[in-house]
Amino acid sequence: MTQKKDESAIAQSPDATGKTETNISRRKFLSYSIGGIAAAVVGSLLYPLAGFTASPALSAGKEEWIAIGNIKDFVLNEPMKVEYSYKKQDGWMTVEQKRNCWVVAKDGESFDIFDPRCTHLGCAYHWEKDKNQFYCPCHGGKFDISGKVLGGPPPRPLDRVDFKIDGEKLLIKGA
Repeated sequence: MTQKKDESAIAQSPDATGKTETNISRRKFLSYSIGGIAAAVVGSLLYPLAGFTASPALSAGKEEWIAIGNIKDFVLNEPMKVEYSYKKQDGWMTVEQKRNCWVVAKDGESFDIFDPRCTHLGCAYHWEKDKNQFYCPCHGGKFDISGKVLGGPPPRPLDRVDFKIDGEKLLIKGA
């Protein structure tokens, strides 16, 4: 029996200078071409997907601070409901949002700023000056001036809002 020699996909033949020249078979050339086209198609599909998934991480460092008043406008140890508005980019539209928060000035440099929603079910609460407490009428939640739970069903103290002072202005971290 005679065995046929396996023909390799790459044939080598010496040229006139004695150097070996490499010739690629038609089959190998087509497989390289199809592989290159497939890689280009996959790459063109993965590039936008990578941009979509990575863009929130790249834009997360952008913080927005909203001015809610002058630090001298707040009376010490007297909760004040502050209403403010800010512009929010929502897709292609810029929408003006109106919000509020509760501000308690502890001194000229230190403040307690609370989210306006009860930590039980998110109802709006108010300050009862005669009882010296925040009161949520939905389920009877009670909080002291520092936001700690005094009674009712709320599971935790009032949520605080991050703030900073820039000169004379009191700024809160945007939502």
